Amino acid sequence: MSDTRLRLLTLNCWGLKYVSKHRKERVAAIADVLAASDYDIITLQELWVFADFEYVRAAVSKRLPYAKFFYSGALGAGLVIFSRFPILAATIHPYSLNGSPIDVAAGDWFVGKAAASILFAHPVLGQVQVYNTHLFAKGGDEGAEYQKAHRLVNAWEFAKLARQSAELGRYVIAAGDFNSVPTSLPMSIIRDHAGLTDAWVTTHPNTPDPSPASPPSPQDAIRTHGVTADSPLNSYSAGKPLEPLARKFQGKRLDYVFFRQPSCPPASAHTPILRPVDTRVVLTERVPGFAFSFSDHFGLEATFAIDTPQDGDVHVSAPAPAQPTHDPSYVLASVPNPQPALAKDVSPEAITQTLMSLTARYRYAQSQGRTQLMIFVVCIALLLAVIIGSAWFPRSWINPIFMVVTIALAWLATTMLYIGFVYGNWEVNALTNIIEELELYRGALEEQRRSQGSRSP
Repeated sequence: MSDTRLRLLTLNCWGLKYVSKHRKERVAAIADVLAASDYDIITLQELWVFADFEYVRAAVSKRLPYAKFFYSGALGAGLVIFSRFPILAATIHPYSLNGSPIDVAAGDWFVGKAAASILFAHPVLGQVQVYNTHLFAKGGDEGAEYQKAHRLVNAWEFAKLARQSAELGRYVIAAGDFNSVPTSLPMSIIRDHAGLTDAWVTTHPNTPDPSPASPPSPQDAIRTHGVTADSPLNSYSAGKPLEPLARKFQGKRLDYVFFRQPSCPPASAHTPILRPVDTRVVLTERVPGFAFSFSDHFGLEATFAIDTPQDGDVHVSAPAPAQPTHDPSYVLASVPNPQPALAKDVSPEAITQTLMSLTARYRYAQSQGRTQLMIFVVCIALLLAVIIGSAWFPRSWINPIFMVVTIALAWLATTMLYIGFVYGNWEVNALTNIIEELELYRGALEEQRRSQGSRSP
């Protein structure tokens, strides 16, 4: 163990009960690998079953004695963080939009996709906030604009959380399954507004972009481009039809480790620097003794060096408390800096593109709501017709048919009323909040640009 090095692993475990193939065998194999590792932080996604969490926690407890299983939605967030350092605080922020409750097959609404985080005190860095997230899955990077809206909302909300943590003087590490390729708009928002740096890009600079005519081999795609999903080498995605972008890269890079320094470090050479020195895709082999992979995603590990001043005089923006409090609701103090670092920000053009997707979704949500409420009205009319018509059919054999039809129409009417009115207004209001927030923010950025242009010679 070293206080000048920090190692992290992130992995989507694909641990859906009754749905994920070979779940118990894979979770046991993942636990064995993690128990033999030397990671300081592990962030897992889709570890839905609490018994699986307990199994993994028992396996890694010698190296990583501190753990948090996060709850969200009706079925749980599936987010877990293991830590070598004592967890001082933990929180979870469910995203305001996570798909529709009528989309049972996707399931995002029921699990409550979220951003989970822990806060720990590092002996050199001081306060470090680690985020673990899993963004909305459906929509893809090449679909209709309205299908991209919910993931864009997730990205904006996540970026705000990470940015706020850095503004408190904390080091930030963010990992997870972002369900977006590096060039997509959600990733641009996260990188630019939160000021986060992609550890993979830092440790793999100047990586050439493959041409569609000569895609890399699956092995090179993993080593060079960081592919973690939809790889032909994964037993669960081999032979899967791929989008053009995935064919170009022999899979997709959907899993990331981001980092940033505090946004208010003292302007001196005495601030520790968190610097990635190595990132690699792991768990690409088959589970020992079986013909299947550890998960439908590969894992991603990152190693950070902590550079300290040569004279040993270390200044941290948010020092760790001398004695951790036992009150779970406390807030750690941070030390503001009179000379804050200038923050990078998302461009007005990117905000405009985001607004286009959100506005398209807003119109789609309104249209869907009207359609679903019309179905509700039709169901009520049919129910009345069935009730009245049943009086004209005295034969006993037809009564069970009327009962089944009545139950089906009542169920459909109730579902359409809930989806069309309750969830429909919920989605429209959430979109309205984000649209107005982004419009205000874009206006402020454009005004800042104009004022900077007027001052320039």
